Amino acid sequence: MIRCLLVTTDHQVLVDTHLNRLHEPNIKWYFVDFDQPTEHEKQQLVSAFDFHPLALEDCFQYLQRPKLEYYEGYSFFVLHALDTESLKGKEINLFANEKYVVSYHEEPSSEIDLVFNTFQRIHGDHEHWTIEIVHKIMDKIVDGYFPIVHALEDKIFSLEGRYEQRGNDKRIMEDIFDIRSDLLEVARTILPMRDLLYRVVESRRLAIHANKKAFFQDIYDHLLKLNDMIEYNREMTSEFRDNFISLNSYRMNNIMKTLTIFTTIFMPLTFIAGIYGMNFEHMPELTTKYGYFFALGGMAMISISMIVYFRKNHWFDE
Repeated sequence: MIRCLLVTTDHQVLVDTHLNRLHEPNIKWYFVDFDQPTEHEKQQLVSAFDFHPLALEDCFQYLQRPKLEYYEGYSFFVLHALDTESLKGKEINLFANEKYVVSYHEEPSSEIDLVFNTFQRIHGDHEHWTIEIVHKIMDKIVDGYFPIVHALEDKIFSLEGRYEQRGNDKRIMEDIFDIRSDLLEVARTILPMRDLLYRVVESRRLAIHANKKAFFQDIYDHLLKLNDMIEYNREMTSEFRDNFISLNSYRMNNIMKTLTIFTTIFMPLTFIAGIYGMNFEHMPELTTKYGYFFALGGMAMISISMIVYFRKNHWFDE
């Protein structure tokens, strides 16, 4: 779909779906959105505008890294929104100068829809609409990052307290690595966007007035905050992973200690039972009337003595 937002010389705002009005004498500014374009509509992007072939190639070859490039007469932005389900980047391309904004995206974009619907209801001077629209699109994209990062943060905190539950060790580790993978996927989008906003804020080639630059600085600050949140959450998952491994090692050590105690107690008993279980005919103790009871008593005394010794040396302590 192609949709056009046209501003006339008398400051009227018109909405159209055809490109043939863009160069009419009474059109002073326009915003054209190529929303999930067909092959025919892609060719219209090539033929209706004099955009550089490399910029058009970046549009058609999905997925480019977020970036800002300068061409003669316009600037080209590659922005990434985040899909809330897959956490994959959704590319949004912008061509912008003081007379127009042209957006191109092959997936649905709620950010573009919101900005387009907002500005078609605005009447007045179009002089700063390019910067305002570019700012609004970037702002909505970055605002969409926060719920995703907060949701991952909630998943991390939900892991706390699950360590005491037995029988779900494998599931906890899988959850930890899934969250770390999701954080890395989100970081792949947010970090390049942070670098892009830094270039926008520091750029001297973009026609951004000083009072407007503060708004882009605000978006950049949000991206810095998101970056800090991701780093903090990755450290949290590392701590949870290390704590979980330590707790499992502690549990395993207790199990091994218990088995060692039982093995140590039964070793002398097994030794005694082994001696008197041999099939020799001439063993003096075999003819003793109370030899069986003496043997059992001796084995009991040995066991009790060892248990008392282990307890005094705190072998049974957790």
